[in-house]
Amino acid sequence: MDKIKVLIIDDSALVRKLLGEVLDNDPQIQVVGSAPDPIIAIRKIKSLKPDVITLDVEMPKMDGLTFLEKLMKLHPMPVLMFSSLTQRGAEATMKALSLGAIDFIAKPKIRLTESMEELRSDLIMKVKAAATAKLKKAVAPVMSVPPRHSMDEVIKPRKVSPAREGESVLVIGASTGGTVAIEQILNKLPADAPPTLIVQHMPPLFTKSFAQRVNGLTEMEILEAQDHDPLKRGTALIAPGGSHMIINKGSTGYYVTVKDGPPVNRHKPSVDVLFRSAANTLGSNAVGVILTGMGDDGARGLKELKDSGAFTIAQDEESCVVFGMPKVAIEIGAVDKVLPLNSIAKFVMNMTKTE
Repeated sequence: MDKIKVLIIDDSALVRKLLGEVLDNDPQIQVVGSAPDPIIAIRKIKSLKPDVITLDVEMPKMDGLTFLEKLMKLHPMPVLMFSSLTQRGAEATMKALSLGAIDFIAKPKIRLTESMEELRSDLIMKVKAAATAKLKKAVAPVMSVPPRHSMDEVIKPRKVSPAREGESVLVIGASTGGTVAIEQILNKLPADAPPTLIVQHMPPLFTKSFAQRVNGLTEMEILEAQDHDPLKRGTALIAPGGSHMIINKGSTGYYVTVKDGPPVNRHKPSVDVLFRSAANTLGSNAVGVILTGMGDDGARGLKELKDSGAFTIAQDEESCVVFGMPKVAIEIGAVDKVLPLNSIAKFVMNMTKTE
């Protein structure tokens, strides 16, 4: 199997060195070069023909977003953003994802040398996912991952689920490529769409910027969830980075709990946690949707949702950036319907219409 060729574009010599060392240590990856700015990068892309680019947002001569926009028009290829863990960095990253970047890594604010070891696994997995994203039929490379925490450590399953009563609630989970996919679904939902809960794998700050960005593009109200937010028609709540989101039922209706806990499937928020809470609390009142993303977070939770009486949907392979999470969900029998991305919103609205 040929190695994945990576070009690192960053104005910091230290960052270029550290990223290079991390990636070169993986037997499936080869760093073929680096560049301190987009002008030099353009020449190196032509000569080195990398499979994946890592790209800093803030650089001299041409900022990363301007470069990315030009690159995706003239020579589209998988790009992984290396973004500052700041509000400004989060906003720029949302823009980069909308321009065609596959995914991003959040750059630590301090002690980059020490923090790079913590980023190692995430960085390697995302580079490998980016390399397969342009080839929908490609099989994702084998990769090592940290120990898996069980959903039980965050939320216990319940054996009895409620029978269908009242209105439906839409629960959505996504990872790599998910920001654009979620945006496309929300764009097609009307102002009175069913209450919608979303987990998109992102760190703190980034989910807030994502919610703010999408809120200005849709008829629905899009918010980063806060503890005890009620579920309301026409409102979508996005789980905040660094916290799990769980559905509960109180005397006045359904609401969400935003809580800490161990990462599940390496993620916090975790799609599995949201889906299990929907199975426990909503049962057949829920509609579960699993979208593009690497790994398998959400697959088991979607199976529990289906078993509780909910209707479940997976994005099809052709429209996925990375056909990982939906693929696993389909394989374990967790999916009632497989649909292309552009058909999901209409299908959901047709099946949730009230008499």
